[in-house]
Amino acid sequence: MQLGMLGLGRMGGNMTRRLLRGGHQLVVWDRSPEVVKELTAEGAAGCADLEQFVKKLTPPRAAWVMVPAGDPTEQTVQQLAQHMQAGDTIIDGGNSYFKDDVRRAGQLRSKGIHYVDVGTSGGVWGLERGYCMMIGGPQEAVQHLDPIFETLAPGPGDIPRTPGREKLGGTAEEGYIHCGPSGSGHFVKMVHNGIEYGIMQAYAEGFDIFKNATSKELPEEIRYDLNLPDIAEVWRRGSVISSWLLDLTAMALTENPALSEYEGFVQDSGEGRWTIQAAIDEAVPVDVLSAALFVRFRSRQQHTFAEKMLSAMRQKFGGHMEVGPAKTGAAKEKKSA
Repeated sequence: MQLGMLGLGRMGGNMTRRLLRGGHQLVVWDRSPEVVKELTAEGAAGCADLEQFVKKLTPPRAAWVMVPAGDPTEQTVQQLAQHMQAGDTIIDGGNSYFKDDVRRAGQLRSKGIHYVDVGTSGGVWGLERGYCMMIGGPQEAVQHLDPIFETLAPGPGDIPRTPGREKLGGTAEEGYIHCGPSGSGHFVKMVHNGIEYGIMQAYAEGFDIFKNATSKELPEEIRYDLNLPDIAEVWRRGSVISSWLLDLTAMALTENPALSEYEGFVQDSGEGRWTIQAAIDEAVPVDVLSAALFVRFRSRQQHTFAEKMLSAMRQKFGGHMEVGPAKTGAAKEKKSA
C-alpha cells in the first residue's frame, strides 16, 4: 500500500523504515533535506516540498503527519488539506489534544477529506518492537488503512492470550484498535500517558527509598546499602510489578547506578495535564495521576533521585533528553559559538 509520511524524526523515520520492510511504498518529506535523502536511500520516494509530496501520492491519497503536537501539527494539517481532495485521508499520529482532532475532522469533512487520529506508543524502540496504536476516525477510512496499521503493530508476539479472548475477535491482540469516532484515538492515548506518569512515579519513589536507606538519620541496624541494579533486575523476573518500564529502569541503573548523567529536570508532554482536565470534566478522582503530574512541575525547581529515575525512564523509552535551565544555557552558548 502507498502512504505519505510527513515528519521523519525519531518516530516518523522509524515508522517509515518498518513500513518499507513490510513491503509498502512510502513517499516522504521533512524540513530536513538530509533526513529525506537518508530515507530515500533506504527505498522511500523523497520530495522537495509539500506540493510535490501530494503529487507523488496516488488517489485516494493517505498522508501520515508525524510532527510535534500543537502549532506544527495544526499548520501541517491545514497546508496539506489545501493540496488534497475528496476521498483522501490525513492521519495525525502525534500527541494531539483530542478536542483539536474533533475540530479538524469537522473542517476536513466539509471538503470530503477523511481525518484519522492515531495515538501511537512505542518510542524509539518501535522499529523492532512495533507500535501500539489507538485509532479514531470514520470506519471507512480506518478500514482502508488496515494494512498500514497491521504492519506497524507488534502483532501477538509471545504474549500469552487473555483467557476468553478467543471469543471476542478484533485487532487488539495484534496491538491496534479502532476506538471510535474522531478524537477517540488520541483520547485513549492521552489517558495512557497519564497512567504512564503514575507508574513511572511509583517506581521512581520506591527506588528513592532504596537510595536513602543508608541515611545517617536511621538507626545503624536498619541502614541498608542496597544494590539498585540487582533489585530492578530481580523484579523483572516473576514479580507482579514487572513491566517494560521496569526493563528500561534496570537498563539505566545497570549503566550507571547513581544516574549521575541525569539532572532530574522532568518535562511533561501535555497529555498528563489533559488527562487531569478530562478527569475534572467527568468528576473522576485521580489522586495518583494528578500527584505524578505535580511532581514533574516540582522537579524543575529541585531534584531528587526519584526525579533522576523519571528522566532516565523518559530517555530510555522515548529518547527524551532533559531540558533544564543549565542545559538550555549551554545549548545557547554552543549555538552561538
